[in-house]
Amino acid sequence: MAVKEQRGLSKKEEARWRVDGWQGRGRSRPTRRSRSTSPPVPRNLHRPRALRSPRQIRTEAELAEARKKKRKLHYTLQQELALLWEKMRRRNIAKDDRSKVVSEALRKMAGKIAEIASSHVSSRVLQTCIKYCSQAEREAVFLELQPHLLALSRNVYGVHLVKKMLDSATKKQLDGFISSLHGKVASLLRHMVGSVVIEHVFQLGNASQKQSLLSELYSAELQLFRDLTLSNGGRLLDIISKLGLQKSSVLQHMSSVIQPILEKGIVDHSIIHTVLIEYLTIADKSSAVDVIRQLSSSLLVRMIHTKDGSKLGILCVKHGDAKERKKIIKGIKEHVGKVAQDQYGSLVLTCILSVVDDTKLLTKVIIRELQKILKELIFDKTGRRPILQLLHPQCPRYLSPDDLASLSLSVPSLCSKGKESEEVDTGSGEHAETPENPEDDSENNLQLAEGGGKKDDALRRYQLLVDSGLAESLIVTCTECAGELLRSNFGREVVTGGIDGVLRQKFPNQLDDLQGAIASLGALPKMEEPEHHVFENFHSSRTIRKLIMDCPAFAASLWEVALKGKAATWAQGHSAKVVSAFLESPDAKVRDLAKSELQGLVESGALKIPKGKDSKAED
Repeated sequence: MAVKEQRGLSKKEEARWRVDGWQGRGRSRPTRRSRSTSPPVPRNLHRPRALRSPRQIRTEAELAEARKKKRKLHYTLQQELALLWEKMRRRNIAKDDRSKVVSEALRKMAGKIAEIASSHVSSRVLQTCIKYCSQAEREAVFLELQPHLLALSRNVYGVHLVKKMLDSATKKQLDGFISSLHGKVASLLRHMVGSVVIEHVFQLGNASQKQSLLSELYSAELQLFRDLTLSNGGRLLDIISKLGLQKSSVLQHMSSVIQPILEKGIVDHSIIHTVLIEYLTIADKSSAVDVIRQLSSSLLVRMIHTKDGSKLGILCVKHGDAKERKKIIKGIKEHVGKVAQDQYGSLVLTCILSVVDDTKLLTKVIIRELQKILKELIFDKTGRRPILQLLHPQCPRYLSPDDLASLSLSVPSLCSKGKESEEVDTGSGEHAETPENPEDDSENNLQLAEGGGKKDDALRRYQLLVDSGLAESLIVTCTECAGELLRSNFGREVVTGGIDGVLRQKFPNQLDDLQGAIASLGALPKMEEPEHHVFENFHSSRTIRKLIMDCPAFAASLWEVALKGKAATWAQGHSAKVVSAFLESPDAKVRDLAKSELQGLVESGALKIPKGKDSKAED
């Protein structure tokens, strides 16, 4: 039967038609609307693979192999390297045998490494060779690839090889590579693949090398006078002041660098976060608002994993309007648990709970997600921060001075007069220039918060903690895990935070159950392993001591259930901290409750009270 002429197809459609065998399955061959025709194809190629003979299949494979050899440079060499790669990457191979295989592979690639390094097969082989080869072989590979490293940095496969070589590079080699980046940092940062190399170098470099990379993004003048930049390194405002640069020209250059990067969504790298923070220190009101609006989206969740990225997130939350804050919260929705347990992301979440007024949205998006993993969060060093922020806001026990400083940052040009004490620029440079008409915002339709919400902080806290149901879930979880929480270095802070404050008014019975659970643990007899008892464990003894000092009701309950008539048993070791707390309590009723039994232990020397606190025991 004669084969009808078909209309012209693309190579992709033709290949798919041949493999799937549409004619053999009773389906018509797809055609283009183009009037061009192609010569008829032999009918045996139209059959599905299952209907072809073994001879036809072998013939097609041989033809495909021949086409690959013609099309791909060093195809045979890559096949040989793939076989060697399978040997060298095995775990059960001897060290000497692996060295021989690696040396053989490098010998075959000598003089051709630059040509095959961008291949997905050869790149993997080279990475394994770099990992296991000797230092002399590694230097030979670096020397051969050095002129081509910038080109490989833009290749989707070659970039992994460049990173591997930089990891094992000497100080001299790393410095030489950074020097070769001169004038190309901005263009590489705009490249989706090349930006990965810049970030990797930024993480590997020392302070002066990092400064040389940043200087190219600050100003065109700094690219020409790198020595001046390195000798006057520091914050951008300090560099502008010392070198006498024009702030307007620096701002214009940085805008031209930053905008293409933000438009492409390349926001994962810490070097970009650092540049954005420095940009906000000199940006005028309009420029700062534009950047904050661009970042106030799902992009922000990709930035808050770094120190400077979390600062950007805090600034976006504090200076964004209600619409932008809503975008940020919805962008975090699917990642609340991960963000809460991140060292820097948890600060952004803490800021959101402290600033955003829409408590219904926060309850729906964030609080509900926190409740699902509440037990996991209260035992995590950073995961507990959002919970503790609601129980005891801005407490230095769980927030370091750096964390508190980050939470109080603001953009200089967006601060109202009198509120510029804590700004992004902590250096000694000049403040950012302000617009000619700072009060006229109608042109740009700028709706900015003053760095916080309008709702009363106590009301916001009550709605997020009590009305949302988070507090009740928290108390139930603490009651169920009381012993584990008391002995935990991080979880114990949750037990003591807010236990006798805002929660007492709303959940008195639930708190009594929690205190009863702790008292019942204290009533247990001494154990063979001292650390197993809550009075003799380092962390739990300090936690119970704090509860006695802060909560008179709990102190009275604990004394009646666990310590009355047994104080002498617990007068030594860590448990002495618990017993002596009754005499050191600021509440007179608590002191009187235990004075008759403990006074004799103090006089006999069995119980020691810290110096300076004996006066309360004697009262």
